[in-house]
Amino acid sequence: MPRESVNDLMAFLAVAREKSFTRAAAKLGVSQSALSHVVRQLEARLGIRLLTRTTRAVSLTDAGERLFQGVGPHFDEIEAQLETITEFREKPAGNIRITASDHAINWIIWPKLQRFLPNNPDIKVELMRENGLSDIVTERFDGGVRMGEQVAKDMISTRIGPDFPFAVVGAPSYFDGNGVPEHPQDLVRHNCINERLPTYGGFWAWEFEDNGKEIRIRVEGQLAFNNSYQSVEAALDGLGLAYVPEDVALPHIAEGRLRRVLEAFSPHWDGYHLYYPSRRQSSPAFVALVDALRHRTWHRV
Repeated sequence: MPRESVNDLMAFLAVAREKSFTRAAAKLGVSQSALSHVVRQLEARLGIRLLTRTTRAVSLTDAGERLFQGVGPHFDEIEAQLETITEFREKPAGNIRITASDHAINWIIWPKLQRFLPNNPDIKVELMRENGLSDIVTERFDGGVRMGEQVAKDMISTRIGPDFPFAVVGAPSYFDGNGVPEHPQDLVRHNCINERLPTYGGFWAWEFEDNGKEIRIRVEGQLAFNNSYQSVEAALDGLGLAYVPEDVALPHIAEGRLRRVLEAFSPHWDGYHLYYPSRRQSSPAFVALVDALRHRTWHRV
């Protein structure tokens, strides 16, 4: 195959994956106009339109989708094979893309990366903050991070953090004017700060346990966010009750700025796991990262 054809196909695949000439051009390190010219050349040579362009979006035509599905996996395999030969280097090298929630990044991943990256200068890590449940295969991530119960059964997973509870918290000023809930069912009478899960499109039910029985409460309130940190900020301002990972609230509880309620009903959630499709696709760089993120429980002898 002529080199020009390979380059044209790589340009087309980049646009197809990103669904944007702007993002694809940035990833390839070329100008948007140059990338558009290359793709048009490929379409002209094939005599078929591969992409539908509008001012707001880029989408694949039927022919483009067929080419993408047929050619894309082969280029992925080539990239994977190139990654595997880095095992012959003294140090692992390569690019790794991980998607995770803001809480998982702040609490688990980032502290470990601070120790890992200086010792592995040839490994580049791209972290995408996302609170939904992305399809890591479709989105071309090397791995994703979810709580253990959310990991698909066909994925390989490695625990990277301990189990943890969620906490219901509010500012003292809120409780002064609204009282204190004594049971999770009381929350239906309170102004609660909701959190929307992008994957499901709806608000997250607050989960509790009472004598081993699971309780799920659909709360109502004036505010909703898609991450725990903004919920805490709203709670600090006295605008309602927030339901967030315990570690996010603890510093404010210690300072007396937030008060925790319903602690006796708060179960521990299955901790964060790094998941990925197949060990065969694990480059030495990815293996090194997995080992660095792995949760280790130390037992006193």
